[in-house]
Amino acid sequence: MSARLLLPSLILSFLTGCRVLQPVKDDAVLHLLEPLVPDRPLTAARPATAVKRPALPGYLDRSQLITRASGELLMSPLDLWAEPLDTSLAQVMASNLSRLTGSLKIQPVENFTTLDYTDVLELKIAQFDPDPAGTLILQGTWTLQPVTGAPAPAHFFRITIPGSPPAEAAPMAQRVPAMNQALEQLARQIAPGLDAK
Repeated sequence: MSARLLLPSLILSFLTGCRVLQPVKDDAVLHLLEPLVPDRPLTAARPATAVKRPALPGYLDRSQLITRASGELLMSPLDLWAEPLDTSLAQVMASNLSRLTGSLKIQPVENFTTLDYTDVLELKIAQFDPDPAGTLILQGTWTLQPVTGAPAPAHFFRITIPGSPPAEAAPMAQRVPAMNQALEQLARQIAPGLDAK
């Protein structure tokens, strides 16, 4: 074999044997929140409510799932949200509220092309993760702000779901169903205020 052909074939053999060209296995698990209120036909035009993306504390506003443990925040490098958490929260809350009220007009604010809503649901979340004992805590305030009119009062909420996986030991996939339950309970607290408008 000539030297001109030998060198390229040696380089090719070396590169093929190297791990550099082998695909990297992605072990990441993507999680998505889901509405738990049973689906039903949506036929009503009222209430007409836009759901804003919730305000999140900085520690939750990231792609990784977070765990509190002994005063520390642990980020899972492999358990990631499939979409931004604030977007997912707005979509799930809108779906839960639509199903509870039967209204077609409860949507995340970005889904409205014109001002077809009379109220805006504003959520401010202070905590949405398990405590060291494994109880999931969803805490914050919600406000149903009319598009026209005086500022509405904020309503405090604190929802606990016992039996969530404690701290860093359990898989994050077990936590997401508990988060879905907490969002369903919150929607059931808010829905009567929508119907009363």
